[in-house]
Amino acid sequence: MIASVLVANRGEIACRVFRTCREAGIRTVAVHSDADENALHVRVADAAVRLPGASPADTYLRGELIVKAAVAAGADAVHPGYGFLSENADFARAVRDAGLVWIGPPPEAIEEMASKTRAKELMGLAPLTDVTAADLPVLVKAAAGGGGRGMRVVRDLADLDAELTAARAEAASAFGDGEVFVEPYLENGRHVEVQILADTHGTVWALGTRDCSLQRRHQKVIEEAPAPGLSPGLTAELHDLAVRAARAVDYVGAGTVEFLVADGRAHFLEMNTRLQVEHPVTEAVFGIDLVALQLGIAEGQALEGDPPPPRGHAVEARLYAEDPSRGWAPQTGRLHRLTVPDGIRLDTGCTDGDDIGVHYDPMLAKAVAHAPTRAEAVRRLAGALERAAIHGPVTNRDLLVRSLRHEEFTSGRMDTGFYDRHLTGLTRPAPDPLAPLAAALADASTRAGRFGGWRNLPSGPQVKRYAVDGEEVEVRYRHTRTGLAADGVRVVHADAGRVVLETDGVQRRFAVARYGDQVHVDATRLTALPRFPDPTTQHAPGSLLAPMPGTVVRVAEGLTEGTTVQAGQPLLWLEAMKMEHRITAPATGTLAALNAVPGQQVTVGSLLAVVQAS
Repeated sequence: MIASVLVANRGEIACRVFRTCREAGIRTVAVHSDADENALHVRVADAAVRLPGASPADTYLRGELIVKAAVAAGADAVHPGYGFLSENADFARAVRDAGLVWIGPPPEAIEEMASKTRAKELMGLAPLTDVTAADLPVLVKAAAGGGGRGMRVVRDLADLDAELTAARAEAASAFGDGEVFVEPYLENGRHVEVQILADTHGTVWALGTRDCSLQRRHQKVIEEAPAPGLSPGLTAELHDLAVRAARAVDYVGAGTVEFLVADGRAHFLEMNTRLQVEHPVTEAVFGIDLVALQLGIAEGQALEGDPPPPRGHAVEARLYAEDPSRGWAPQTGRLHRLTVPDGIRLDTGCTDGDDIGVHYDPMLAKAVAHAPTRAEAVRRLAGALERAAIHGPVTNRDLLVRSLRHEEFTSGRMDTGFYDRHLTGLTRPAPDPLAPLAAALADASTRAGRFGGWRNLPSGPQVKRYAVDGEEVEVRYRHTRTGLAADGVRVVHADAGRVVLETDGVQRRFAVARYGDQVHVDATRLTALPRFPDPTTQHAPGSLLAPMPGTVVRVAEGLTEGTTVQAGQPLLWLEAMKMEHRITAPATGTLAALNAVPGQQVTVGSLLAVVQAS
């Protein structure tokens, strides 16, 4: 029997595994980098071991140190989670060689399927080798991992070499393996997958389907189970192919077989030999705990007959600290508050007061809704996200709500090109017009605010300025004998945390929270601006500022000051949260300044370069 489990991972998945272990009475061991010393997964574990590493990003790839930590902490089993070393056969062997239980598939199965090139060979497919213009578009893909890392769509043959280089670097950073391959890219298909579970007694379960078509940068954003609109025949075919793939490698444990569905046909993509990020939707529909089943299978238990019958529909949305309107740029800073309404499952690896850094994936949490029908589940999740309190860095919350309510999604007609078509409309600013006024009135209601507005003679209104979605907004209010007042609305109530306004006989209530110059009014995030802006913070036209903290990984070849550049031309690449982000020229002109050098650490707003428009 397993008595103690070390999770060779961090964040949300470590917390998720620990939760099931606690319910089963199993002790837990966390490992952590220096950057994660105070992370939630470390705080909730029974024991924790620091992993020395050259950098926080590399720490969780040090398999030999993780095995040593498990032995030192007295763990008798290791759960790999997802990402990092979860699909590394050598790590699985090292765990077993140390006399520990590996909560995952046999190393041989990992080698056969975790390498996507080998998996395609097993399924009778082969990656492209000599790519020609006739093959375009193609997808460059990491062989050793997923999550969108090491993936690039190439539509112009001239871009292939550069994208191969970028994909190899990204894959090596995320998985410790820079191998990539090229396959045909099918436009606007649906990403559908099958959850499988296999024991050591020959039983393989196919636990329904999931649709994961809404993706950004080839990383899933919204997932659901079952996949809507599939015919019974196609569903049966997907189940059969998934079971066949599992049996081909004598698979054991939890895994996922992924397909692209286009024109009613299933095209095999890959098999992920691990638990998936989106596993909660399958758990909700089948009423099971996949981690508990993983533990049982690792102990030699048999699956009982057929899977339980599915019930209802489940939808999951991934909440990221990122700005979709700025190329999905990851965001950092203090997470002041994260809560969702009751009835929604929230899987997270962070809590109020945590700092969101630059070293790891920007996912804050996964919110999951389950209901008898798809329409009910989608509506429930959208409403819950809209009402959630998410105070801190910019997130994709508004995008998630609008995506869930988009007609193409509600009707089940989405595909992997959804954000290519709709991102601009979904990220168009639509802040609550009364939010800035509510923020100003809440501030004015405090003791400092009241004294700041006191007059013994009639005077002009008080003025407050806020930045909302990149736009500057100015609001005016007055202190009167009867309290605060503003034109066009009646101020029913105002204190530091709650404001009630009435317009046209309709009262609206606003929850207000302030953290320094950051103000959250319900779901609207504002930044309080100083009355007199600091002129020293101004930059010359054409300045390229770092959109996120990170590392300059490379500068375009031959780029020097005085070089003529074209609008949209890549100038340099930043790495943040294990993803590369391309910085391009804002206009055609001359490179007047180049401050960035490879290896340089930059903060948000650092001046990288200046392009003088011609």
